[in-house]
Amino acid sequence: MNATLEQLFAGIVNGESEMVEQKINEALTSGIDPALILNEGMIPAMAEVGKQFEEGECYVPEMLVAAHAMQSGMGLLKPHLQKGNVESKGKVAIGTVKGDLHDIGKNLVAIMLEGAGFEIQDLGTDVPPEKFVEAAHSGANVIAMSALLSTTMIKMKDVVEALARADLPSKPVVIVGGAPLTETFAKSIGADGFAPDASRAVSVVKALLS
Repeated sequence: MNATLEQLFAGIVNGESEMVEQKINEALTSGIDPALILNEGMIPAMAEVGKQFEEGECYVPEMLVAAHAMQSGMGLLKPHLQKGNVESKGKVAIGTVKGDLHDIGKNLVAIMLEGAGFEIQDLGTDVPPEKFVEAAHSGANVIAMSALLSTTMIKMKDVVEALARADLPSKPVVIVGGAPLTETFAKSIGADGFAPDASRAVSVVKALLS
């Protein structure tokens, strides 16, 4: 790997936003293709953070700092990626369900997915079923729902049912996650996938779309 991309990789893993921005600028100035910066420097870095999280080598605070560094870098790189017409791996509409205002988990999943090359439409918190349906109408091929409360996770079923009733050109895949959820609950409401944490959300979405 190019030395600048190696330093960019390390900057994201260590959550050093300033270093990440500096290395992206250096890479762009030296003529490195924006797609290469994303695919060889940034995506592998977030994959490494996810791996460390799963192996218990880092925790949510470190993951959030790395995610913040990734976001800073994406802000800089995005205009160059759009110019180069880099193909998105899929469009994900993500939101916390109606009645739930918790967004740390949702934000982390959004950043991990964006870091893996997906286009993200963040619907925010307290999202009613019709907002998810609208997103599916406008081309989202993945609907990702989050809930932190056992009292709001039941609202996920309303979204799955609203999507089933909607006259959509193609049905999106539905993935759910959040502290009180289980694989059994996800299956019982008709979701296609369940992710227990942000790093595994990426592999679940990739598997569902493959």
